[in-house]
Amino acid sequence: MSALFSPLHLPSPRGGLTLPNRIVVAPMCQYQAAEGCATDWHLMHWGSLLNSGAAMVTLEATAVLPEGRITPQCLGLWDARTEAALATHLQRARALAPATTVCLQLAHAGRKASSAVPWQGGQLLSPAQGGWQTVAPSALPHLPSESPPQALTAAGMADIVAAFVAAAQRAQRMGVEAIELHCAHGYLLHQFLSPLANVRSDAYGGNFDNRVRFPLEVFAALRTAFDGVLGVRLSATDWVEGGWDLPQSMAFAQRLKAAGCDFMHVSSAGVSPLQKITLGAGYQVPFAQAIRQATGMVTTAVGLITEPEQAQAVVASGQADLVALARAFLYQPRWGWQAAAALGGTVQAHPSYWRCLPRQAQSAFGQVSVNQR
Repeated sequence: MSALFSPLHLPSPRGGLTLPNRIVVAPMCQYQAAEGCATDWHLMHWGSLLNSGAAMVTLEATAVLPEGRITPQCLGLWDARTEAALATHLQRARALAPATTVCLQLAHAGRKASSAVPWQGGQLLSPAQGGWQTVAPSALPHLPSESPPQALTAAGMADIVAAFVAAAQRAQRMGVEAIELHCAHGYLLHQFLSPLANVRSDAYGGNFDNRVRFPLEVFAALRTAFDGVLGVRLSATDWVEGGWDLPQSMAFAQRLKAAGCDFMHVSSAGVSPLQKITLGAGYQVPFAQAIRQATGMVTTAVGLITEPEQAQAVVASGQADLVALARAFLYQPRWGWQAAAALGGTVQAHPSYWRCLPRQAQSAFGQVSVNQR
């Protein structure tokens, strides 16, 4: 059996779940929400991804508060209205696809909130442009030219914890099987972790123990509120001297494991414009491998993994348990089918698609039969 198409059990307090293969769709912001609400774009997008052959589809960064959105067009889950929109569109998408595990990434953008969408420049929006006052661990802007965020007070931090909990409860009500807490890419929880963004002088800043305190508090609150699979997306390094790095990530991951974390999704960067990244195929896989070795947790690798043979090698070598792809699925929405054909695996497909396979890929859907008179 191909390692990429072997099953994997993800634990959780409710008993866990078994994924039929090791392919994950990574979260990808779509910037198509209306005041935080999912739209028909999401119905189309999720329906496509749920028919991709991946074992688990991770929905895009979903803000737990309006001011936690990256852009005004980002998805949210902070009240009954946003819950109803997400639940309805997700239910409709799932009805059009084979049974597939859904993971929801919960997030707060911190000082990187209030941005224009990427195709309109992606820069900080002023209130006059439809933006809002951002918050962060410290009053340090992401870019020197930007207006600074407000440093969070204890009351503000408590409100954010409560918002994460409420969003997790909403996710559980709508039948989402897994949640991924966003601690990566320079957003709020990553800002607390990194000494480049966190210069607080209280119990939440300074040394390592203090900087991990708030992300661990958020995680612990989620673990109490949600009994499904719960993991963390982590930037393993800032790629900046003196910033957050791999040894700190390994130590943080060990504490997350002790708090009940079920998986780690390992990425990097995003907190500083000074980052200097060495790009290359699978360039972030060694970070996932190091965290897997340090914790023994189920670990997901991501980052310029584009070919089935490449993904197979990551899993077969033990560098990671799961492989996540993002843009590759936008470009090739049936990437999982292609990987199954290339590696001799099988995936589930909707019966309406059973007739589509070319001769060389006839076994990719397993034992299926289609006849007409």
